Amino acid sequence: MRKVLITGTAGFIGYHLAELLLAEGWLVHGFDAFTDYYDVTLKQARQARLVRSNAFSSTIGRVEDMDALARAAEAFRPEVIVHLAAQAGVRYSLENPRSYVDTNVTGSFNVLEVARRLDVAHLVFASTSSVYGGNSKMPFEETDKADQPLTIYAATKKAAEALAHSYAHLWGVPMTGLRFFTVYGPWGRPDMALFKFTRAILAGEPIDIYNGGDMYRDFTYIDDLVRAIRLLIDAVPVKGRPVGENDSLSAVAPFRVVNIGNNDKVRLLDFIDALEQAIGIPAQRRYMEMQKGDVFATWADSSLLRSLTGFSPSTGYRAGVGRFVEWYRGYYQR
Repeated sequence: MRKVLITGTAGFIGYHLAELLLAEGWLVHGFDAFTDYYDVTLKQARQARLVRSNAFSSTIGRVEDMDALARAAEAFRPEVIVHLAAQAGVRYSLENPRSYVDTNVTGSFNVLEVARRLDVAHLVFASTSSVYGGNSKMPFEETDKADQPLTIYAATKKAAEALAHSYAHLWGVPMTGLRFFTVYGPWGRPDMALFKFTRAILAGEPIDIYNGGDMYRDFTYIDDLVRAIRLLIDAVPVKGRPVGENDSLSAVAPFRVVNIGNNDKVRLLDFIDALEQAIGIPAQRRYMEMQKGDVFATWADSSLLRSLTGFSPSTGYRAGVGRFVEWYRGYYQR
């Protein structure tokens, strides 16, 4: 049985990935701090579903705590580490930037140290489309420059990418950074737009729509995302063996970054229309100015993912929104 350590298993993406790997027969050890950035009971409910499997074990701890992380990893001896734990959210980084540096930089450094000590076969770690920052060329390709972050969140994620590259070069540990694009779906994060919009519409409250809804996002359904991660676990980067001209593989390290997106951009107003149809209630719309740190659009070029795995995310946003609303109503009895 293959063994994987996943940081952030009580989180949205970590939970879904753990479920997928457990279903495939992996031994999974989760490492999560259950922080109160959002509703802890939702994290506990995700964890409760994972512990039903005898192949799942876990440790409660922060990735900033090197001793706790190292003890858990050394006891479990994983073949693969998937690092998903992070301080998430773009807007919260304006209020509490230090938490992003602590978790996303120091915590990621600790994970890199553990991967080096254990000489794992592959370290896969979460990054974000936010690293593309001020780029105006779209769709975003992994080989595009990503040196103009617009938020503290994006800057910490880019810093973690740079640290990982140096570790891959110095110690030869294969590493893949995953640049996520607006992930949504059942068991999602309450601080994200779809969750907040659904809750407000069902409560008869207005929803805040920034930039008049004239924004575009590459919405990526959670099942597609974790399937891509699963396939990329086996797409171990090898220095000097690119898969094509547009491979982001480093020239000096077994390291690459990969976009995981739907390869499409959807207007926010169209996304809201789909949500209204799924719920069956029109939203009370409150139009707002663009918020500091927001970008007008994100759009992934997913051709590298397809070259590496043969897979491309394909769930349409209307179908994905419908599945989220069905889960939300069931979970919250609404």
